[in-house]
Amino acid sequence: MSTEPTWRRDACAIAGIGTTKYSRDSGASVTALAVEAAAEALADAGLTPADVDGVVRNDMDLVSCAALADGLGVPHLTYWGEAGPGGSGPAAMVAQAVAAIMSGQATTVVVFRSLNGRSGRRFGLSPVVTPEVGGNETFEEFFGPYGLLSSGQYFALMAQRYMTETGLTSEQLAQIALVTRRRANANPGAQMYERTMTLDDYFDSRMLSSPLRLFDYCLETDGAAAVVVTTSERAKDLKQTPALIRSVAMSTCRHPQPGLMYPTLMREDITALPSRECQETLYSRAGLGPSDVDVAQIYDCYSITALIQLEDYGFCKRGDTGDFLAEGQIDLGGSIPINTSGGHMSEGYIHGMNHVVEGVRQIRGTSTSQVEGAQVSLVTSAPPPAASALILVSA
Repeated sequence: MSTEPTWRRDACAIAGIGTTKYSRDSGASVTALAVEAAAEALADAGLTPADVDGVVRNDMDLVSCAALADGLGVPHLTYWGEAGPGGSGPAAMVAQAVAAIMSGQATTVVVFRSLNGRSGRRFGLSPVVTPEVGGNETFEEFFGPYGLLSSGQYFALMAQRYMTETGLTSEQLAQIALVTRRRANANPGAQMYERTMTLDDYFDSRMLSSPLRLFDYCLETDGAAAVVVTTSERAKDLKQTPALIRSVAMSTCRHPQPGLMYPTLMREDITALPSRECQETLYSRAGLGPSDVDVAQIYDCYSITALIQLEDYGFCKRGDTGDFLAEGQIDLGGSIPINTSGGHMSEGYIHGMNHVVEGVRQIRGTSTSQVEGAQVSLVTSAPPPAASALILVSA
């Protein structure tokens, strides 16, 4: 008897989407933001809180599943769960909703992420105050004394190593920031909607951690995003065109050093992300490959993260990515348009949940930067120590 898990393609769908305004200061609690986004997603689907029996949150969210259910007025919750950490979670959160539905534990699941990432806890700040030897965390002992204190510095090391090995130039890397900004300029809901960017603007921005400049970093954002997951059969009778969930997948870093917040720094190849393994499962379950994908929402906490995933998900070969970017292949009209709402670098940083929302918009044909005829939409959730991804298709 085979021990391989059986995956059912298109059994579930995303039937509703909702977001709050993305801002630097929401003036609201994270619970209020979560309820607003979830209520909008239910209304979008043509459902009510009485229809909800499951909730899935990010494991870094300050809003509990019970708090969201209470805020919405859900009368009876039969399933709750969480996935993460952080940016690796959103696609996995959708996967958990699918698992709950397919196992009979729920019928209609709200998946959400809510944070005051600018006015509240700022994720880009260092977890330690000063570099010192003998900290409680392993990375404090080995990285802190050398000034390696924040995630931006970790990923700058990754970028520098990648550039050294492949010859990638700053001009080429800048294309990710420039393209996502153009997409944000078409999206009234984006934080950077009214702020254009030129290549000169990019190079004039301050260097935060070489070789990464200000515009290589994601935004700090207050806001929330949510989706409603149910069976595809039920979704067909609801208000919106369903985005069928063709496949989901998750993976972790291979052989990480125990106890490290960013285990890639203690691996043989610091430019490797767990998305290398994730894509194998994802495409196999979908029965599709990179050439079938029409549009992609690539997790972009930093420009280098998006670049490496372009390779990991099979859109270009390592070493060729610089030319791939310079040729405009990730822009509208290119071979794989990405982050069409502006991404984390120009729309807002909701830990990847807004990427799921935009992935659905592309399937519906309602994106502000719509890819004509898009029928297959990839969404990735990426940073170490884990990764997840999903493929959405049209009904």
